[in-house]
Amino acid sequence: MKIHKQTIEKQSSSQIEFIDITHDVDEIVKASGIKSGQALVFSTHATASIAVNENETLLLQDFQRLLYKLVPVDERYSHDLFELKRTTRSDGRSNGHSHCKDLILGVSETIPVEDGKLLLGKHQNIFLVEMDGGRKRNIIAQVMGE
Repeated sequence: MKIHKQTIEKQSSSQIEFIDITHDVDEIVKASGIKSGQALVFSTHATASIAVNENETLLLQDFQRLLYKLVPVDERYSHDLFELKRTTRSDGRSNGHSHCKDLILGVSETIPVEDGKLLLGKHQNIFLVEMDGGRKRNIIAQVMGE
């Protein structure tokens, strides 16, 4: 079995943002030379997720609204009480809501690879879902197979 790994770097610009990384992952699959296997796409952050869904503008707005509704920014989050923590230093962001959104969505997706191509459905794209932007983000794409 062959394993090929690359990092994708992206810069987000807003608090919640869906950044389509399908092309980036597809290029990594091609560069791997792997014809049959799987591609693991993993966010190395606790406030940015990976999701597979349709890249349609109004639908992405619906997703943003849903995330704000499920995990409101103005709720009280214990994580945001930095003055009570003695073991962690704050980066100045009250982002308990971002961590909770990340928990719901998850940090990785695995997509089958066949004939050297991602087996995504016609209306499926791979997204980096930013929930604490704008920030520089790193995503690991690891392609495994033969």
